[in-house]
Amino acid sequence: MFNQTQNTNQKKMNGPNGTNKGLKGPVFYCEDLSVQFDEIAALKSVQLTVERGEIIFVTGASGAGKTTLLKVLSGLTEPTSGRIIRPNQDNGKKSLFISNVFQDLRLMGKYTCEENLMFAYDSSLYANKAEFIQDMNELSRILGVKDRLKLKVSDANGGLKQKVAIIRSLLTRPDVLIADEPTSSLDIDNTRRLFDVLNLYNVKRGLTVIWATHNKELIKSFTGRIIHLDNGRLVYSGNACFI
Repeated sequence: MFNQTQNTNQKKMNGPNGTNKGLKGPVFYCEDLSVQFDEIAALKSVQLTVERGEIIFVTGASGAGKTTLLKVLSGLTEPTSGRIIRPNQDNGKKSLFISNVFQDLRLMGKYTCEENLMFAYDSSLYANKAEFIQDMNELSRILGVKDRLKLKVSDANGGLKQKVAIIRSLLTRPDVLIADEPTSSLDIDNTRRLFDVLNLYNVKRGLTVIWATHNKELIKSFTGRIIHLDNGRLVYSGNACFI
């Protein structure tokens, strides 16, 4: 129902709080990664390592290759040449759970915001449904949408939809959250509030966050690594002094 890549062994490996304790070290290696769409070279010979627990901001102008890189990391787009290695993959069995939030939020308009969130419930991740609802209500309260959960998605504004999509992704208790401009409809205060939640999940659960953004103020406000793309090439990987 929404963009996510879930491993077949998640039920066995996740602990009671939904974290995958078996994951260590890098979650992705990109080796000489290129993606070609007809005559367009979307990515050109990208070399990249993403460590578990990192917060990474992917920056670059429109058309620089940000969305393509995120989709390759998510497994939604295959590289034309080079390769992506997921070290937590053994004999074809994935031990990595990736949740994605792309600009197509994949929310179902005929259902309420709350019903869309309830679709994320997985009995293998929570002790019971009450624990899930507690998490859902807490995230909704922090992000200021608790009083709007009964609203149909078709009647919701862009900011509310983006918050619901992020909450839904977090409720799946992923190892990696990959998000493509998920705050484009949010003001700076709501963006900061959302990223405070992601920081909390990063610290308490080891969540790896890979976030494509044009928001320079967001990048300056939080600690993380910047990956800057220009015309399909990775031209910078480092801290916020680049901005």
